[in-house]
Amino acid sequence: MLVAAGLILIGLVALVIGGELLVRGASQLASLIGVSPLVIGLTVVAFGTSAPELAVSLKAGFAGNADIAVGNVIGSNIFNVLLILGLSALVAPLAVNSQLIRLELPLMIGVSVLVWVMGLNGNIGRIEGGLLFAGLAAYIVWSVVQSRRESKAIKEEFAEEFAKAPSSTAGTILQLVWIALGLVGLAFGSKWLVDGAVMIARQLGMSELLIGLTIVAAGTSLPEVVASVMASLKGERDIAVGNVVGSNLFNLMCVLGLTSVIMPDGVPVASTAIWQDMPIMIGASLLCLPIFFTARRIDRWEGGIFLGWYVLYTTYLVLKATNPTLAYGFGLVAVWGLIPLTVVVLLVSVVLTRPAEPELPQNEGASG
Repeated sequence: MLVAAGLILIGLVALVIGGELLVRGASQLASLIGVSPLVIGLTVVAFGTSAPELAVSLKAGFAGNADIAVGNVIGSNIFNVLLILGLSALVAPLAVNSQLIRLELPLMIGVSVLVWVMGLNGNIGRIEGGLLFAGLAAYIVWSVVQSRRESKAIKEEFAEEFAKAPSSTAGTILQLVWIALGLVGLAFGSKWLVDGAVMIARQLGMSELLIGLTIVAAGTSLPEVVASVMASLKGERDIAVGNVVGSNLFNLMCVLGLTSVIMPDGVPVASTAIWQDMPIMIGASLLCLPIFFTARRIDRWEGGIFLGWYVLYTTYLVLKATNPTLAYGFGLVAVWGLIPLTVVVLLVSVVLTRPAEPELPQNEGASG
């Protein structure tokens, strides 16, 4: 058990450091070749923070641990929305002004539903994985086109964070070194994390899906935690939300899509994931809808709801593994009591909250 815990800890450290180095090097090289900071923030950085999920899912798939691969993606998406957005909203209410991000939110919901439909037969095949990966390419092209229509204020927000191109040849070489070291860290970190997770699952008699949904998913999402919370602390709320939404899209279309393409028979999906965890992933995505209606923001109390649901979900998973009878009762209370209550509260907030009036530029206000 100590060996397994040590492998998981070392693997997580290697994944976090590897992901950070990859994001740093890739974002600065992208800036050097003229990619706009907005596109860097919504694609390059989102991909970089999802790199640990990609490395772990590919390693788990090749090792025959498909439940860890699938659980990692589903669990990471649930973790990103409920815990990271919730925590970021508690730091500061998340007001979303970017038109691009507001359009990405329904896309995230739509792709989540599509993946669930693909998995209903118990397998996401190579053709379906190829369609998801092709969707990723279309999404990147779409992001580049839409970024040109964004407001000046949004572009400046992303430029302040991501317009940091290397200023010399030595600087460029250094970024390449960071990328190489990041890839090495991801490769070794994913192996250690998967090996440790499998050992713990076998020793404790827990399913690999449960390990993937909890320990592995939370660990591989650590880069998103750091990126989103730091952006929220800096007042860069669009970046905080964009990082989560972009990462979730990459998890589904790139991580799950590419893993399905590479595996000879696709990726098998357990019935528990189909009827329990994927619907929860979709439900978590739907919780983001108040952004559209309540002045395009997630307030602190809504962030508290997000965090509360993550605690409830994790508690249910643990109870199901240790005390199925108690878990059944807990699930009934959640389904017939807490979910309707949450829906009513959010609907009331939508009705009572009016969208904020657009602010006039200072020069127009003065002249009026």
